[in-house]
Amino acid sequence: MKTLPLGPSGIMVSELCLGTMTWGSQNTEAEGHAQMDLALDHGVTFWDTAEMYPTNPVRAETVGRTEEIIGTWIAARGGRDRLQIATKITGEGQKAVRDGAPITAAQLRASVDDSLRRLQTDYIDLYQLHWPNRGSYHFRGMWSYRPGRETPDQVARHMQEVLAAAADLVAQGKIRALGLSNESVWGAGRWIATAQAMGAPRMVSVQNEYSLLCRQFDTDWAEFSVMEDMPLLAFSPLAAGLLSGKYAGDVTPEGTRRAANPTLGGRITPQVFPAVAAYLGIAARHGLDPCQMAIAFCRMRPFACIPIIGATSLDQLRIVLGAADLTLSDAVLDDIAQAHRDHPAPF
Repeated sequence: MKTLPLGPSGIMVSELCLGTMTWGSQNTEAEGHAQMDLALDHGVTFWDTAEMYPTNPVRAETVGRTEEIIGTWIAARGGRDRLQIATKITGEGQKAVRDGAPITAAQLRASVDDSLRRLQTDYIDLYQLHWPNRGSYHFRGMWSYRPGRETPDQVARHMQEVLAAAADLVAQGKIRALGLSNESVWGAGRWIATAQAMGAPRMVSVQNEYSLLCRQFDTDWAEFSVMEDMPLLAFSPLAAGLLSGKYAGDVTPEGTRRAANPTLGGRITPQVFPAVAAYLGIAARHGLDPCQMAIAFCRMRPFACIPIIGATSLDQLRIVLGAADLTLSDAVLDDIAQAHRDHPAPF
C-alpha cells in the first residue's frame, strides 16, 4: 500500500482510508474489529470516523459507538502509532448530537476530549469539522442551496474562535492536524486565510463526496485542492453502493444500506440507474470489477484524492482493497469520460 502526504501536515497516510460509519449499526463490534484487522493487514493505516457515527440511521442512543469500537480494538491490539485516525465534530442541526448545537470553541474542546476517551487514545491525527455551521450544499443540498445565512464578519469571528481553540489542542498534543468536511471553496479559502493571519494551524484536507456519479469537486475545488495542497478525502466513492451494481434494476437486497435508507440519501432518482448501467457496462467490457474501477478512478484524479472505502462484510472489503493495485487504461478512462458527459449529474 502506497502512502501519501496529508497536505502540509507532515503526516503520511495510506492511499486508501478505511471508513467506519456502519460499525455499531449494520456491523457488530466483532465485525468492526475484523474489518480493522483485514485493513491493517493490507496496509490501510488511515481510518476515518466521527463522533456522530454510526449512521443508517444516526440515533442519539448510538452516537459515539463507532469511536468506542475503534477504542476497544486499540486497547486489545495495541500499536496506536501504526495508525492515522481521523474523526469529526458534528456541525449544527444534527438533533441526535447535542440537540443540534453548533460548533463552538468550547464544544470543540469538549468533543475532542470525548472522542479521545471513546477512542482510548491520547491524540487524534486529523480532527475535522463535519460540516460548517453556516450550512452546506452537500448531501443534495445544492438543489435548494441559499448562501448567506451568516455575514462575513460572523463567519470570521467563528473561525477565529475555533482556530484559537484548535491551536491550544495542538499545543497540548491532543490533535495533530485539522481538516474540513462538506465544505465549499470559499469556506476553505477563508479558513486558510484566517489561520495564516492568526498564526494558527491551517486546515490540511477536505472530506467531500466524490465518485463517478458525484463529481462536484472537478472544477473550482480541484484547482483549489492542487494550488493550496489540500487533498480530498473522498467519501462515498461507490455512491453508497450504487456503483457495485447491487441495486441495479431498482432492487433493494435485504440487509443493505438501502433497506434502512430507501433513497440512499437522495441518490435514488430516475436518472441514476441509466448512469449506473453505463459504468457497469464499462467495467464489464474491460473485464474489471466495478467497485475496483470506481475506486481506482478516484485514486487517479489530477488532484490528491484518497478514497474512503467502506464495507459491511469482509468479502466486500477484500474486493475494494484490491483497487490499490489497479491502474485504469486510457481506453477505460476515455469510456468513463464519455459516460460522464452522457450522465453528468444523476442525483
